[in-house]
Amino acid sequence: MPEAPPTTSELDTYRDRIDRFIAELDEEYYLHYAGRKDTLDLKPLYERYPDLSRLEQAQALGQAADGDRGVSELWRFASENYLAELTREHAEKTAALEAELEATVDGESIGYRMIRPTMANADDRAKRERLERARNELTEEHINPILADGAKTVNEALPKLGSETYRDLYIRFGFKLDKLADQCRAVLESTEKLYEETADRLFRSRAGVGLSEAQRWDVTRVFRAPGWDQAFPAEKMMPALEVTLADLGIDLRSQDNVELDIEQRPKKSPRAFCAPIEVPGRVVLVIQPMGGADDWRALFHEAGHTEHYAHVSEDLPVEAKRLGDVSVTEAWATLMEHFLLEPGWLSRRLDFPKPNEFAAEAATGSLYLLRRYCGKLLYELEFHGTSELDATRMSSRYVELLGNALKIEPSPTDFLGDIDSSFYVTGYLRSWALQSQLREHFRERFGSEWFADRKAGGMLRELWSEGHRLNADELLADVTGEELEMEAFAESLREQLR
Repeated sequence: MPEAPPTTSELDTYRDRIDRFIAELDEEYYLHYAGRKDTLDLKPLYERYPDLSRLEQAQALGQAADGDRGVSELWRFASENYLAELTREHAEKTAALEAELEATVDGESIGYRMIRPTMANADDRAKRERLERARNELTEEHINPILADGAKTVNEALPKLGSETYRDLYIRFGFKLDKLADQCRAVLESTEKLYEETADRLFRSRAGVGLSEAQRWDVTRVFRAPGWDQAFPAEKMMPALEVTLADLGIDLRSQDNVELDIEQRPKKSPRAFCAPIEVPGRVVLVIQPMGGADDWRALFHEAGHTEHYAHVSEDLPVEAKRLGDVSVTEAWATLMEHFLLEPGWLSRRLDFPKPNEFAAEAATGSLYLLRRYCGKLLYELEFHGTSELDATRMSSRYVELLGNALKIEPSPTDFLGDIDSSFYVTGYLRSWALQSQLREHFRERFGSEWFADRKAGGMLRELWSEGHRLNADELLADVTGEELEMEAFAESLREQLR
């Protein structure tokens, strides 16, 4: 039987426990993915905080929510943590396999996590195909059985949380999934011709094949953008970030609560990431600088997360510091990442030879991602709309929906691994709309080079301090008076591609 709704005192204790749990969880992920620790050890952590993943706790918070924003966030956390504990071993096994598995291609051993980066750096198209097939074989044999069992475990547990499907659970949490899906369908329709034209040009210039001939193993190479490598050298990444932040009135090196992990380690993730271990007390920005446009974008994206969490007010409750609408922090991350789409920023920071040409190509990449995530949402709504996993049907639907969106078929083996928990896909989609509408507001208020205006930096710091107190819709309405629209992001890309 569910427990009685918690008292105010019990809610405060629960908040404190959540804060400590997430701090330790983020540190564990940091140590593993930064290459400082071989294994991802989640079991001891969950054993120290058994109350946070108890079914009865989630049920009691569900009764107490009753429209209260803060308690609703605690309810969602409790429900997600209950499901996460059920699939903890799945996550540990998957992480261990990803760190240990190797593929042998053309006589060379390549770690599983390095297959995609290796593919991106391979000029030989046939070798890229061999790398892709090797990755698919490892995924199908070792990773997918664990992911499938994890999905089954979650589906079997959902009725205990009062929902028949994962989709229904998130609708109860307040996610406006159907409305967002409608906007995604509209964006796919409104951008199809533009995407086909611009993507065809990009694939011809970077991979030597048109969009109709392109294969999935060409995608990582195309967006790796090797032709721009000299313009984005590894040694200039951190200096460019520091100067950019300085223009906004932020001295990165003097931020006592920000740690920079830039050391090279064999098992370190090749992608930059942010670990907000203490918010705002200790936020770690992790990067293994390799250079190239994609690496620069990743660094600036994660720097956006870092500065957001580093500026959050200490006085906020845990639900506004660590929980809430992820669209908000993703918007701040994307806003900073999209400095690389600004010809003015490129000229100012890199003495860039052809800023408009690069910005247009980068906008095509963003259009690809927009359409990809629109297709992903439509797929995930189907995947999570049933309580039974039909692997054959869903792998086919994955290929169909993503293939229709991108005009390039994905690998059917990714139909499980390409799903993030908690409908995080909605966070990215909503964040792109939010950042594009905020960016337009900053341009109107501070000029086309707002990214070098200290007053704009002051406004950013003020908004960052709010953490997740407001969701994306409320934040945008508060700043601009507008409603969140996916088409706004599509329109911003059209402007850059004209």
